[in-house]
Amino acid sequence: MTDDVKARIEALRTELHKHNYNYYVLSQPVISDYDFDQKLRELQDLENAHPEFFDPNSPTQRVGSDVSKEFSQVKHKYPMLSLGNTYSKGEVQDFLLRAQKFINEDIEIVCELKFDGTSISLTYKDGKLVQAVTRGDGEKGDDVTANVRTIRSIPLTLPAGDYPEEFEIRGEILMPWSVFEQLNKEREEQEEPLFANPRNAASGTLKLQNSQEVAKRRLDAYLYFVLGENIGGDTHYEMLQKAKSWGFKVSDAVRVAKSVDEVMEYINYWDTERKNLPVATDGVVLKVNSLRQQRELGYTAKSPRWAIAYKFKAERECTRLREVTYQVGRTGKITPVANLDPVQLAGTVVKRASLHNADIISELDLRLDDMVYVEKGGEIIPKIVGVDKDARKENLLPVGFIDKCPECGTPLVRLEGEAAHYCPNEDGCPPQMKGKIAHFVSRKAMDINIGEEGIDLLFDNKLIGDVADLYTIDLNMLSRLPGWGVKSAMKLKESVEKSKEVPFDRVLFALGIRYVGESAAQKIAKAFKSIDAIKAASLEQLQEIDEIGESIAGSIKYYFSKEKNNALIERLRDYGVQMELNTEDATVVGDKLAGLNIIVTGSFATPQRRSELEQMVGDNGGKLQSSVNAKTSFIVAGEKPGSSKIKKANELGTKIISEDEFLAMIEQ
Repeated sequence: MTDDVKARIEALRTELHKHNYNYYVLSQPVISDYDFDQKLRELQDLENAHPEFFDPNSPTQRVGSDVSKEFSQVKHKYPMLSLGNTYSKGEVQDFLLRAQKFINEDIEIVCELKFDGTSISLTYKDGKLVQAVTRGDGEKGDDVTANVRTIRSIPLTLPAGDYPEEFEIRGEILMPWSVFEQLNKEREEQEEPLFANPRNAASGTLKLQNSQEVAKRRLDAYLYFVLGENIGGDTHYEMLQKAKSWGFKVSDAVRVAKSVDEVMEYINYWDTERKNLPVATDGVVLKVNSLRQQRELGYTAKSPRWAIAYKFKAERECTRLREVTYQVGRTGKITPVANLDPVQLAGTVVKRASLHNADIISELDLRLDDMVYVEKGGEIIPKIVGVDKDARKENLLPVGFIDKCPECGTPLVRLEGEAAHYCPNEDGCPPQMKGKIAHFVSRKAMDINIGEEGIDLLFDNKLIGDVADLYTIDLNMLSRLPGWGVKSAMKLKESVEKSKEVPFDRVLFALGIRYVGESAAQKIAKAFKSIDAIKAASLEQLQEIDEIGESIAGSIKYYFSKEKNNALIERLRDYGVQMELNTEDATVVGDKLAGLNIIVTGSFATPQRRSELEQMVGDNGGKLQSSVNAKTSFIVAGEKPGSSKIKKANELGTKIISEDEFLAMIEQ
């Protein structure tokens, strides 16, 4: 009897997976919704009666659970790099010619639509979905497997096929226009904030802690890249067709182009036709088809050299300018915002647009009540790009930029060489003070569990005035605030205590030094290892770090020249915040390559091996270079290294070594 039940459950699961594929991937259902629901109900009843046969990849699990849970962070096996972008067809041609010249042979280009959603990486083992991870920072992301299981166009179990035992497939999670419009309509009726675009809605949905709610949002997905060991195939296009045969939803718009003209034909066609698609797209992705050629072209620090994204020019509409208001950022930067008559643009209703700075307002010769042209490219807040002066009424008042901070009344300043105006009252201007705290507690910084509303409440009630005050909050007073209680106060306190374990590079980023972003903070922390060493470093020493230029170095020196900043750091240090790299945080395992400039080129045993070798360079104190010059110490060359690099190295007499020689050098 038990065997019969198990067999029936497995048969129903197989049949329902197939029907899901027919409906959500092929758009070719072969049974009615009623029949599908009846089979699903039978399966659900059998599973409830026999919990010993539970399977997380069963079709019944797509409805999601209402159990809330925190997302765990997962390190990507292969980094999820971003693509270089361009809006210029001339730059597309340059990219194609540059790639062909680099490898010195003909190339084919796979043309794909650039779906405007949120990136996802899916891992399958033995044909079953085992993990779904967001892009995150490219090195690690959130495990959103429970939420992704609710997306019906993503297969939970693959039919028999020639796929590897384990592989990774990447793609884009999307919210269709119809779902997006309905969702915003419902939110408007409930007086909730509207989503800016389908991309934001998809991203926000994927981060919901309740997968049952995710299931209601009816997300979709397209997959476009397969990774793994022994995946077979010689070309990217071949791998896409394999993925389609395995049961994945791959766009039918993919084409292989053999010339620049064919690439341009594809771009021109979809620049118009994309408006008829059920999901948002914002461009075309172009990839070198040959996997061997991809390996030869390799990567920069941030993106592959074998791919580029061409972005479509933004749609434009005309509407009336009603008012200009001004926002104050955490660095004191003043941003003017145009308030407009609502207008439909790129699938959303636009009421506000960025004006950026005083120069933009002046160049536009902007007047209140003007009819203005609005574009919405990749920005959430659209921008004004022109004025219909033929429609201008007489005696309209010019828009003049303010000269005092709208929040604290301090006279504004404009730094030499910068377009923006700033409020210099960083220690007394509430939006700046709150903004610094919001940056400090953010996820990529100290990851303290409090949002902007909570910060406003604590600040306005004088429980905190700067980031160090978070470590001495009075729990009794905190628990008495509106919306707070003992439990929520304790939760914040625990989060603050846990932040003392945050590694030094993130602490450096959290301090909010102007121009010091996440990547720069990592490089600086790795180079100097402590806050005291950074403080003592000269401009020249700071600029010796890869990608740290004069602006960043100057900003760091300016930050440490202010006594209040040094006092803040000492308070944080006293409270237990990490101000130097711990042994386990430090990735540098030696200094055998200190002072050496090194290039890694060519293909190695596996695609990720090259990245591993490049990591070894940094781990041992060396500096990676992308092009050969007189300062290059040596080149680590695999099979078929870049011909231009080898030629330049021979001209300069630069040493070329093998992987084995390199390993021997750092292991001796």
